Amino acid sequence: MTLALDGGVPVRTKPWPSWPPPLDPAQRALVTEVLESGRWGASQGGEVGSRFVTALAGMAGVPYGVGVANATLGLFAALRGLGVGPGDEVIVPAYTFVASATSVILAGATPVIVDVDPVDLHLAAAVVEAAVTERTAAIMPVHLAGSPADVDALAALAVRHGLRIVEDAAQAHGATYRGRPVGGLGDAGVFSFQSSKAMTAGEGGAVVCREEAAHEAIWSVCNLGRSRGGHWYDHPELGWNLRLTELQAALLLPWLDRLEAEIERREAFCAALDLEGLPVSAVPQPRGTTRDSRHLLMLRLEPGLDKQRVLAAMAAEGVPLSAGYPPLGTLPALAGRGLTRAGECPAAEAAARSVVWLTQPMLMADPAEAADVVAAFSKVARWKSTM
Repeated sequence: MTLALDGGVPVRTKPWPSWPPPLDPAQRALVTEVLESGRWGASQGGEVGSRFVTALAGMAGVPYGVGVANATLGLFAALRGLGVGPGDEVIVPAYTFVASATSVILAGATPVIVDVDPVDLHLAAAVVEAAVTERTAAIMPVHLAGSPADVDALAALAVRHGLRIVEDAAQAHGATYRGRPVGGLGDAGVFSFQSSKAMTAGEGGAVVCREEAAHEAIWSVCNLGRSRGGHWYDHPELGWNLRLTELQAALLLPWLDRLEAEIERREAFCAALDLEGLPVSAVPQPRGTTRDSRHLLMLRLEPGLDKQRVLAAMAAEGVPLSAGYPPLGTLPALAGRGLTRAGECPAAEAAARSVVWLTQPMLMADPAEAADVVAAFSKVARWKSTM
């Protein structure tokens, strides 16, 4: 059977679901209410933003939340609020989005890029411990693709060395680790509401935390150094305006009620994806995963498949895949500038060569449509067999 890339008939011509999905009635009503109130900003006395971050924090199993303009700034605010700054080091994984490093740099600290587990592509405690120095102040586990990192092992390490843990939960809304929700497992957790995420307001983010003192400090960072309950023009600390708007919160608050059903829909699609006998397999979840939010499904290609050829061939078949991340330390913005410290990262380099992603819109399709993904990979497998 001829690949569509070479002139054959594509497996699929039907579009995949769009993202974000259309507004539901609750979103439309709340957005309209905020629009008509004229209280669009977080500093105008509106209550939707505070209702949303309180509800989100509750979902994460903690009492406090702060809305922010985006998750990059949320990571920055969490680090600064927890006392991380110039002279400190923060350990981050090599297979992650660039913001894991740039948020640390923004806080004045140095990202230390360490390799990921070669199987599940998350931070592994043994590798992290080897990177700890007297300057290390925090660890930033990333709940990659919606799978929780093995936080208990990292938390034990953090206790031994007196380190903070800031969870990057940007892709993991609703995920759980050993029955506990992500975001509330460390000293602070950060969620993203950027356009591709499981809950989106186009942009936006939130920081959640367990301790009142951390909440007060993070809130101050995000509100120009003010103290809660203080005078408007008193600025006892250094801070910035990083606030989430009431309009964004109005899109997000009703989403919490449907998040579980959307996770179940993505899980059903993943469960229907039968890749047995094909030269591709799902990247396994880290141990301790009790709920994967399935923001992405990471797939590992077998040796012998040219990743770029596979990406082009699958797209031609109507099943577009993402190439995923390059190793963090190789990005031009970071490499060779003295802004980071990085060792050898062979697992991240191998992932960059062999891992592709099924993205969230595809996972929101009817589970029966997983057959199109399987059929497209079957054509690619036959192409491999003729090489």
